[in-house]
Amino acid sequence: MLVDFNKLPEESRVWIYQANRSFTPEEIAEIETKLNVFIENWTAHGSDLQAGYVIKYKRFIVLGLNQNLNAATGCSIDASVHFIQQLEKEYNVDLMDKMNVSYKQGEFIAYKSLTDFKKMAKQRAISKNTIVFNNLVNNIAEFKENWEVPASESWHARFL
Repeated sequence: MLVDFNKLPEESRVWIYQANRSFTPEEIAEIETKLNVFIENWTAHGSDLQAGYVIKYKRFIVLGLNQNLNAATGCSIDASVHFIQQLEKEYNVDLMDKMNVSYKQGEFIAYKSLTDFKKMAKQRAISKNTIVFNNLVNNIAEFKENWEVPASESWHARFL
């Protein structure tokens, strides 16, 4: 059951998929339509899942799931991963690679491999104040508070 992402409870689980490029406005409209259909039909052992999504910075797809109503199961998580993999193929974009880092350069969102990010840290091209995206947050409360943070306040700090 599709609900407004902003109306999901704070403890709702989140999954964040970062793209290796920005989506075009046309792609965002198409992806939103596909997300609406997927979430409307997303179930766990036949029970509806109350979920929503948001697309941030034309680059991040964030799925939220109210587990107070019905929890995700292995099969429902597999279904969401399969859906994201379909988007990857259809839009020729990488959404599943966790070995990449996104961070802000002014208003621009930069995307680098973890290896390049480490090199940039050694060269001081990024600092502890660089705003990074911590895609390891677990729920909406953490997403709101700890997703977009200075590198010093994230797992990225180990490279600085």
